[in-house]
Amino acid sequence: MSLILVVDDVPAMCEQYAYDLGRLGGFETLTATEGRKALGLVEQEPVECMVLDLEMPGFDGFQVLEALRKRGHGIPVIVYTNTGNFERCVRAVKLGAYSFIDKSEPMERVVREIENALERGRLASEVSTLRARLEGESTLVGESSSMQRMKEQIAKLAPIPSSVLITGESGTGKELVARELHRHSGRKGAFLAINCAALPENLVESELFGHERGAFTGAERTRKGAFESTAGGTLFLDEIGELGPAVQAKLLRVLEEEEIVRVGGSRTISVDSRVVAATNRDLDREAAEKRFREDLYYRLNVHVIRVPPLRERLADVPVLVEHFLGDTCRRLGTRPKRVAPDAIEALEGYSWKRNNVRELRNIIERMIIASSGDTIEPDDVPSEILDEDGEGTSGTGVRTFKQLKREAERQIVVTALDRNEWHITRTAEELGLADHSALLKIMRRHGLKRG
Repeated sequence: MSLILVVDDVPAMCEQYAYDLGRLGGFETLTATEGRKALGLVEQEPVECMVLDLEMPGFDGFQVLEALRKRGHGIPVIVYTNTGNFERCVRAVKLGAYSFIDKSEPMERVVREIENALERGRLASEVSTLRARLEGESTLVGESSSMQRMKEQIAKLAPIPSSVLITGESGTGKELVARELHRHSGRKGAFLAINCAALPENLVESELFGHERGAFTGAERTRKGAFESTAGGTLFLDEIGELGPAVQAKLLRVLEEEEIVRVGGSRTISVDSRVVAATNRDLDREAAEKRFREDLYYRLNVHVIRVPPLRERLADVPVLVEHFLGDTCRRLGTRPKRVAPDAIEALEGYSWKRNNVRELRNIIERMIIASSGDTIEPDDVPSEILDEDGEGTSGTGVRTFKQLKREAERQIVVTALDRNEWHITRTAEELGLADHSALLKIMRRHGLKRG
């Protein structure tokens, strides 16, 4: 229930207004009959909206608005007056008031105005929170040694105007790295991501360099391309290895001369865009085998950032799980959940070869939907994650510690079950488990059934 503060120097008017707002709008209300008392209540109570009389003796409504602004209070204020003086209302709005109404207005309209003000206040708070999060926190989640090294590299390269080539497997977060480079670069222009693999071949040049009116069928007006749109900013070219030879040649010219020519045009246009490219291909081999221009490759890889695959930073899995869990629950509109330690262990034991961090994010969503309770248990982990073939090896053919631990647990449970003739309760007691359901969960995790 929203708390509304009504401020009017006429006590009867103040009390009646507060009563009507509670009756018609369902609001909780407070009242104040002078400005300084109103400011004191704002400091002490969780006021979400104020209805303020401008014409008050002593400390009037304008002084209240000025004081609220100086103290940084962002609560929406609706001023009301019976003078009909439009100029005074405009002055109040300039001082920060959300809107103004006449005291003779029907209360139903006042209630709607307050509801609109509350919604605007909530949106402003959300925007402020998101902006603070974007400005204050890195979008790259993880504290492993490989992630720390990469973050240090980003911090060093961000202020440099040279091109950067980001390499890494699919799903590792190459675009996030590019955005971090731009965020720390100090460049005032926009960040624009272009997926070269998704562009139709006949439109690649137009998307990158723009086109003049009439340059081709359907070009009804002049259009700026990505390089012009990111003047003073960063242009991220994802999957750059997919560009054809003709576009590669023009891109090389832009990087060397910092000029573009629109499709169908002849005038050269200076551009100031920092190019950050990314690929999951081996461009060194592509260039050696003449599938990618060698001169463009060497122009791009002045600085190279390699994004480590998730299997090289499994220590980051718990923090990634927590991040995706909260983000996905909010996006799906479900109640917050937690992941049981055993379930996190199962996720840490998987190799994540298919799609790295992106695969983990998708698995978390599947687990949230599969879980019926507030805690995601090992039973909710998809079977392909629990499958030993999916857990990977150390890279030398030797089984990992997680695999060995899992096998040992399975053997301990099977031996105890055999010793107790598969009597669940007795076996749970012997193993020191809380109850038979705890043993059943372990059995389901290992796919154990009698017979």
